[in-house]
Amino acid sequence: MYYESFGAGRPLFFLPSWGGDAGEARAVHEPIFEQREGWRRIYVDPPGTGRSPADPTITNQDGMLSAIAGLITAVAGDESFALAGTSAGALHARGILKSNPTQVLGLLLRAPGVVIDRSRRTLPTAEHLQPSTARDRQHMYYDDAEQLADLEFLGRIQRDPSTYGLREDPSIHFDRPTLIVTGRQDTIAGYADAWPLLDDYPRATYAVLDQEDHFLPGPGSALYRALVEDWLERVEHPGA
Repeated sequence: MYYESFGAGRPLFFLPSWGGDAGEARAVHEPIFEQREGWRRIYVDPPGTGRSPADPTITNQDGMLSAIAGLITAVAGDESFALAGTSAGALHARGILKSNPTQVLGLLLRAPGVVIDRSRRTLPTAEHLQPSTARDRQHMYYDDAEQLADLEFLGRIQRDPSTYGLREDPSIHFDRPTLIVTGRQDTIAGYADAWPLLDDYPRATYAVLDQEDHFLPGPGSALYRALVEDWLERVEHPGA
């Protein structure tokens, strides 16, 4: 499985959205580390995305999670690490956390996918929707990623909620620094379904960013950066 690594220090794994690759998270987060040392940033291409080939033995989300977890184990070894997941990558991050909570230093969930069945998601209604420039980022990063992705492989898993979801609920009590960032105009995953996650994460900051959709951060990039920097600070100094 392909990944890109930058810097040195505590490992921080970035897990992309479904069909996404390492490039989008790298572009969003690398500027944060220009003045911040002590972190090794690892951006992952899951199977069937970016430069990672599809694996025909993977037929469901549990198989995808197992492959990503295997890469993390191979890279981090016994070293503690932090996790940052976007959309479906947030589901993967939560699944990895549940299987190995003592090794995880902190958790970042960006526009997290929580309810797998699209028909059951709580999404913002029309009166709350405003134009969002974050769509430009969809064309900048996600359209290119889609050209590289094995859409047939990914589609077989995604089209059925029974294979797109994890067999085991990823909920677990985790009392280390957590950040959950959602978009007020997110019509794909919404923001309301992530609120109950606070019961699992007593040290979580939860933010709903106005004028942001599922492809955040767009116009709120400065606020998102400040939230991530605060989270990193809390991970670095957990007892402060």
